[in-house]
Amino acid sequence: MRLPFLLAICLIGGLLVTSTDKILHTKGAEIKGAVPTQTALSPTPRSSFTPTTRKGYWNANVVGDFTLPKTKSLTFSGAGRNLYLKDWDILFRRGFSSIDRTRMVFDQEIAQDLSKLPRGWKSRLTFDQRADAIGQHHFRNGPFNIAWAGNSELAPETYFRPSGNNSRSIQNIYSAIQALAGSCEAFGDCPNGVRSSGYSKIFFDIENDGISDSKRQEQANLYTYFIKATRDIAPDVAGRHTDIGGIAPIAHLGFGYSRAADYNAPTNWLFTMPARQTATSRQRGMPDEIIGKSYSDYADFHMPGTYFYYPDFDYTIPHNADAGRHWLAGVLSEQEYNIRLTDKKRIAYHWVFNTQGPFNRSEKSSNPAPPAVAEGLAVFYWFTGAYGAVFWDDYVELKPDQPTPGDPAQQGIGNDRMYACYEHYLHGLWRLFKHHGDLFDGKEQYLNQQTECSYDGGRTWYKYNANQLKIRNLPFARAIVNGDQILIAATMPYAKPEQRTSLMVRYVDNGKQFYTTIQLKGDEIYLGRATM
Repeated sequence: MRLPFLLAICLIGGLLVTSTDKILHTKGAEIKGAVPTQTALSPTPRSSFTPTTRKGYWNANVVGDFTLPKTKSLTFSGAGRNLYLKDWDILFRRGFSSIDRTRMVFDQEIAQDLSKLPRGWKSRLTFDQRADAIGQHHFRNGPFNIAWAGNSELAPETYFRPSGNNSRSIQNIYSAIQALAGSCEAFGDCPNGVRSSGYSKIFFDIENDGISDSKRQEQANLYTYFIKATRDIAPDVAGRHTDIGGIAPIAHLGFGYSRAADYNAPTNWLFTMPARQTATSRQRGMPDEIIGKSYSDYADFHMPGTYFYYPDFDYTIPHNADAGRHWLAGVLSEQEYNIRLTDKKRIAYHWVFNTQGPFNRSEKSSNPAPPAVAEGLAVFYWFTGAYGAVFWDDYVELKPDQPTPGDPAQQGIGNDRMYACYEHYLHGLWRLFKHHGDLFDGKEQYLNQQTECSYDGGRTWYKYNANQLKIRNLPFARAIVNGDQILIAATMPYAKPEQRTSLMVRYVDNGKQFYTTIQLKGDEIYLGRATM
């Protein structure tokens, strides 16, 4: 149950924080006299490129080479890797750190039939460059036929392990997880001959977490068991560690609406509910070793985040209602909620098209993210302190310049889409990590909603969360501090090209006194750095 609001009064950094109108407001700290000397930010360069207008194609060379910091993770599960197989490792020089199994090349990166490959064959992908997403179909379809994966209400009937009456049955969670064991063999590089995981990351995407209240304990038991069983088949070997988590459960999901109430929401019950034996769970094979443990005890990461709906892309409508769709408030708020609830690593799915939903122009995933949205996603997301992301698409291989399909249902999707949004996303990654990758060394501090801004020339200062910025229709700014370095991203979402917006940012902590002014043009994604 979500709390409608939290009445709280506290002092944060000299600012009085109170709650009214069901959201936490930050009262401005007034400065008497002149603003202290300001320090100009050095703006981050932009790459000059012409976005593609070809259907079914995106240009990976709109930016030059750069790499993701070792402290971060970005998995490519997008469309069109086949366009660049002659330069097969280019994605690792475009900010990605791993490739999803479904985007790998048979017999060069993953074995289709190891017996048909030369003795001693090894994948050209290293362990750290490999990731796997396990969907609902792995459990629901044959040979395991676990109906619970598609219908969570069947949790009380689902077997953890083979039953004593039918020890050969594979219609159980244990057997489905065991089928994932020894995946290193598909890459020809099992460490020390040990059959272990061949992937540095495993993402579960079962999407059956909702269930009747009376069956919650059964669901918590199954989720705790399957994540623990996966941990057992992916032990740390020879310095290798497989990060395991999933799209659900997460500590809290706001579905991208960036509502005020979500900032006071409790932790999702399925994320933390301890396993307990029920009237039938022991007969269905639940082991006592997981009693008292929860899903979050075994998961390495969770995946707070949201896909865009078309209204997130619409510059013609207002976005400042409490539950109004707002691309940047949605991106930031999902992380801001979850920072409060858990210290688990955060990995979000990124998709630069709209997902289908009950909104205008959302019948099909045919709308690309506008340039500032695609670029901004690749910049602002990393200002939240998130560990990683999965760049995803509902299409795998692309064939450029195909004629428009005769079937209306196929128009505007797949090969019939424009993929310039990929180029803008790459541009955002390049601007951030090519020029500021040194700041992401594990010592950086993410200010998030503690980023302090003034909108009246320095007379009053505010620390606003994403919802508060959205409903006030204010420019967004977020900062990262590392030693004497400060990096600031700022934008005025949905601004018209001719619009000009000004704001000030300050950092007055840890012996620093830093003030600067940022001038924004239209909806540009501003990125600037200074020595404090």
